[in-house]
Amino acid sequence: MTQPPDQPPHGGFGAPQGQPPQGGGFGAPQTPPAQGGFGPAPGTPGAPPPPAQPPQAPPPPQQQPGYGYPQQPGPYAQPGPYTQPGPYGQPQQPGPYGQQPGYGYPQQPQYPGAPGTPPPGGSSRKKTALIVGGAAAALVVIGATVYAVSGDDGGKKPVAGQSDDAKPSASASGDPVDPGDGSGDGRSDPENLNEGRQPGESRVLWYKSAPDAPGSGADAPGMWITGKTAVKAAYKQVFAYGVADGKPSWDPIDFPQKICAVTPQKTADDKVVVAYMSGSSDRAKCNQLQVIDLDTGKKGWTGTVADGALFDSAITVELTLSGKTLMVGRSQSGTAYDMDSGRKLYDKTKYGNACFPTAFAGGASRLISVASCDATGSDEHDEIQELDPATGKVKWTQPVKKGWKVARTYSVDPLVVYLTNEDKKAWNISTFTGSGGFRSEVEVDEKFAPHCGWAILARDLQGCTGVVADADTLYLPTDATSGANEIVAIGLADGKEKWRVKSPADESMAPLKAEGGRLVAYVQPSYDAGGQVVSIPTAGAAHKPVKLLQNPQSTATIENSFFDGAVDWVDGRFYISSTRLTGNDDSKEKLMLAFGK
Repeated sequence: MTQPPDQPPHGGFGAPQGQPPQGGGFGAPQTPPAQGGFGPAPGTPGAPPPPAQPPQAPPPPQQQPGYGYPQQPGPYAQPGPYTQPGPYGQPQQPGPYGQQPGYGYPQQPQYPGAPGTPPPGGSSRKKTALIVGGAAAALVVIGATVYAVSGDDGGKKPVAGQSDDAKPSASASGDPVDPGDGSGDGRSDPENLNEGRQPGESRVLWYKSAPDAPGSGADAPGMWITGKTAVKAAYKQVFAYGVADGKPSWDPIDFPQKICAVTPQKTADDKVVVAYMSGSSDRAKCNQLQVIDLDTGKKGWTGTVADGALFDSAITVELTLSGKTLMVGRSQSGTAYDMDSGRKLYDKTKYGNACFPTAFAGGASRLISVASCDATGSDEHDEIQELDPATGKVKWTQPVKKGWKVARTYSVDPLVVYLTNEDKKAWNISTFTGSGGFRSEVEVDEKFAPHCGWAILARDLQGCTGVVADADTLYLPTDATSGANEIVAIGLADGKEKWRVKSPADESMAPLKAEGGRLVAYVQPSYDAGGQVVSIPTAGAAHKPVKLLQNPQSTATIENSFFDGAVDWVDGRFYISSTRLTGNDDSKEKLMLAFGK
């Protein structure tokens, strides 16, 4: 997959370009310390002596785009005494065991071992559980020109409308406006993408070319698939198409300024929130909110996100859904809204020892908050909290040992957290019980390759795909610089490997979702074969991939061109799309393809 021009590199299911040497992607941190991060801080009762200085990591290996570059694991030390009180004197509270991208460029710096960063050459690894005492995701796309594969295009020119109040245009008959781009009747395949399709190969149900974008490019965040529609945000518009035929489901919604954030999730009743800029100047903020019904295109409430305190502006925001609650995260706080009415529910602001909430992650019924505490002070550390989504009441708090940062949540329910330590060039993946107690950490000596965007202006806790968790197991893709990789199943109870399975093709494979006792995975295309969707049984002793869909060789080049693409498998159809428009006028880039039988 090729890099879009003039844009910051993405993770591409692996390492971002130009990053410093990193630790492994999924697993315990490199160069093991004597004590983990989720235990007593140095100097507190029961704490072991400080760890030795880790060896200098060698330069990163040569990178390639794609489903990525795993982190390098190594041997483990024993975890710390998690039942000891932490710096706040709070006892550990173990309990019953209780989480797609956002998109764009997340804000937290990519520390050693951060998802999508290259591994060092050595295999030394730390085992640390990173919580210091204390009562301790979702994942994706369409554009403007759609072709479904069986008719004529009407020969009309594209019509693009803009509305200052973000209203969709409407035809006199009340039917969706034909944009004149070949998508009006959904019956055209002018490029003959299905020509030469071999027996057993899937067909392109419909495809979509990208809308016009500035020469510098534009974001195309979010892809939401319902039982009826495939909905996509791109630059200043949101489009909707019938999942089976690609016909417009409702008129495009035009925004006066570029879309700057979306909820990666949708609600149970198929609603999302889109944020767009307040203007086009350098002082513009990402503070205008619009609720959209995915099936009807009906717009719900709108709102403007207020700035927080000093240094806590809405220049950038992150949107998170948890049940009926929308959490809008600023750089140092968050505001929660009721999704039905738009009513403000509460603010999550500074608390305790100068703790500022900096990121949020949401699931169907859980809301996780991560705060930065005592920044630049002697007790500088992160804290993880679970909030009641409706009230903001804190259910539990887990301080993180000094030096460790919460970079990602690989899953919210069950909670699986990825942490990094810049000074120690270390990383860690820890799992937690339903009440926030430390449960386990990954203990697999392997290089893993999740797909994570950049974290530059915000932590983007839920900015990773290519990693899946169910109630008992975490599924991670390994790195393979060439040839087939593997998916490793890791038990959440003990962090140990349960089984692994090799990609059925000579290309990398990554998890998509776990459903009905099986893991659905996507196998990347090669130059002479399309991609595959496979099903892997998760129970029993046999975990052989079973092919669900074999995409045609005729579209392998197009399929492979979706750098950092979003993928989804819903109701027997496979969707792949770009999340970044290049703005290149020399060629009509594809934004989305839908495959099926």
